[in-house]
Amino acid sequence: MNPYIKQLVQLVEIDKKIDLFEPQIAQIKSALNAKLDEQKALEKKIELYEEELKETEVKRQKNELHLADLGDKLETYSKKTAVIKTEKELKALQLEEEIAKEQIAFANEEIERLDKITTLKTDEIAQLKEQIEQMQEGVLDLEEKTQAEVAEIEADRLKVFEQKQKLLSEMNQNIIVFYEKIRRWAKNTTVVPVRKQACYGCYMRINDHTYASVIKGEEITTCPHCGRILYLESQLSPKEQEEASEESASL
Repeated sequence: MNPYIKQLVQLVEIDKKIDLFEPQIAQIKSALNAKLDEQKALEKKIELYEEELKETEVKRQKNELHLADLGDKLETYSKKTAVIKTEKELKALQLEEEIAKEQIAFANEEIERLDKITTLKTDEIAQLKEQIEQMQEGVLDLEEKTQAEVAEIEADRLKVFEQKQKLLSEMNQNIIVFYEKIRRWAKNTTVVPVRKQACYGCYMRINDHTYASVIKGEEITTCPHCGRILYLESQLSPKEQEEASEESASL
């Protein structure tokens, strides 16, 4: 086999390994992120309840001011009663007093309702804060575990990156550029085996001329249908064949 083709097969296998690290890290972090999202949701709910408490307090103060104003009106009506001269004036004043008393009753009922809301929301906030406090210890333990597992994966990723850099340093620059150009769209199927005279990237049958070129393995051959780089697994060592087969099965 052309040594360049062998290097390309090794390069694509390394890139496959590199691409697997990010999903692994995301999977490890998923449990922690779920807990943090749950905590943020509780904190958001607390913020919402606290805003509602502020609005409730503003409404209560307005009702308190309204009650004070109505009290002043009743006091004024009481003073006017002593100087009323006609029955018509008396009835008009009594009507105003009745309206004021109804408004006072309504304001008191509204204050009572608002006080109940305040008590309820205050209790709910306390419960939510207690939930967050209970979660904290578990989140800290999970963070520590996650950081340790991620650090282990990052160490493995660094080793693979070093393998890639070593391989790239040994490769022809033009071939690397050619590989990267195909990889931009083909991703981890940039270099694929030929099986039963078919490209295992697009699964199309290749012509005899292209197949003969792949069998010779003297030049870098691309699929006439999709443009991927082709190689014959039988030209690899048994170990390389096994690794290539395992990688293909994982796709």
